[in-house]
Amino acid sequence: EAQRQRRLLLVVVCVALLLDNMLYMVIVPIIPDYIAAMRGRGGTAGPSAPAGGNESGSGVGNRSLLPARYPPAAGGNEDVQIGVLFASKAVLQLLVNPLSGTLIDRVGYEAPLLAGLAVLFLSTTTFAFAENYATLFAARSLQGLGSAFADTAGIALIADRYAEEPARSRALGTALACISFGSLAAPPFGGVLYEFAGKRVPFLVLACVCLLDGLLLLALAPPCATGARANMPVGTPIHRLMIDPYIAVVAGALATCNIPLAFLEPTIANWMKESMGASEWEVGLTWLPAFFPHVLGVYVTVRLAAAYPHLQWFYGALGMAIIGASSCLVPACRNFKQVIIPLCGICFGIALVDTALLPTLAFLVDVRHVSVYGSVYAIADISYCVAYALGPIVAGQIVHTMGFAQLNLGMGLANVLYAPVLLFLKNVCQMKPSHSERNILLEEGPKGLYDTIKMEERKG
Repeated sequence: EAQRQRRLLLVVVCVALLLDNMLYMVIVPIIPDYIAAMRGRGGTAGPSAPAGGNESGSGVGNRSLLPARYPPAAGGNEDVQIGVLFASKAVLQLLVNPLSGTLIDRVGYEAPLLAGLAVLFLSTTTFAFAENYATLFAARSLQGLGSAFADTAGIALIADRYAEEPARSRALGTALACISFGSLAAPPFGGVLYEFAGKRVPFLVLACVCLLDGLLLLALAPPCATGARANMPVGTPIHRLMIDPYIAVVAGALATCNIPLAFLEPTIANWMKESMGASEWEVGLTWLPAFFPHVLGVYVTVRLAAAYPHLQWFYGALGMAIIGASSCLVPACRNFKQVIIPLCGICFGIALVDTALLPTLAFLVDVRHVSVYGSVYAIADISYCVAYALGPIVAGQIVHTMGFAQLNLGMGLANVLYAPVLLFLKNVCQMKPSHSERNILLEEGPKGLYDTIKMEERKG
């Protein structure tokens, strides 16, 4: 029963992460034409005229129904406007994460996860019926609030239920694969449905899946029935975790390795259209092939970590070097097939870094702090949000002022220079778990309901 329940909870968390990342990326191929339609650009702003320019030449009836309510951008810099829309989610998530991590440590993982799914459902429904830029911005920001609870609570729940290695690495690797699939499959999913079924269909499908996932979580672990938290020790405060040098190095690596992906998402669509005349379907399919090297990277890292756990730092450093080299190759591509190769390299490198360092965060908490994981994975989420909050705004400005090539060269250099910093983690595997206050309490024998449950799980 316990083993089956934790596997089903892993499924719930994976679906939540999948939905969050699909909702984040589903508008990548849609948003330039979506905003153009709201402006009434490319046609008359009337209800019967086609709004927005479709580069592939196929008109869709639903697009003609979009009213022209979005004012023209000052100076025509659409990259900056799109960047602000993309960053709004990460900015709010960045602000809420310190609070959500502390709350998760105190009330448990299930209730915040359920609350996050409820907010994501509301955000997805708002996206479906948005007809102006202000509503899009509100829906995007609302998604950040839901993600701050759902993502952090979900990853922390996996680390708590899978306390032993290599099961923890495998479970976190599965979650990362779902994140990858959501991020990379969402653009073609959104582009195809938007093209042939209308603007609301992609969001309504995601809203239905989100509702079913929340109901499954309620059936598996009702938050009101979770009594084990009553005797759970208080986790280490998030500000103390932030000043831990080992955790700080991991957080910096997670932020740096995700900068290329965060910077390319809002800018590569327009660059492909301008530099190589890419069609809508090519823009939508750009990221899909990168899913396979990402999953390969997760699988390879999990297998290597099980055989050589003392080299986790090396897998992360190697991934950052691959990301840096691949980023520098993107501006040299001249057609759709060429651009796929460096994007696959970027996603493969991100898989190495994330799969190696996310379990390392849980291990550092086990051996240096109290084994409660809400705050430490809130720090990881903050690292991602730093990249995704600054990325869209800064990337659009850099492309507007300096150019797309300079943007990619700078991102590649940042990753190559940070890779040697991970040498600081070389001796982490030699730390003894007995240094943890949590494990010392367990060695002394159970003193409460939570300790008894954890002891029974370890024996099982």
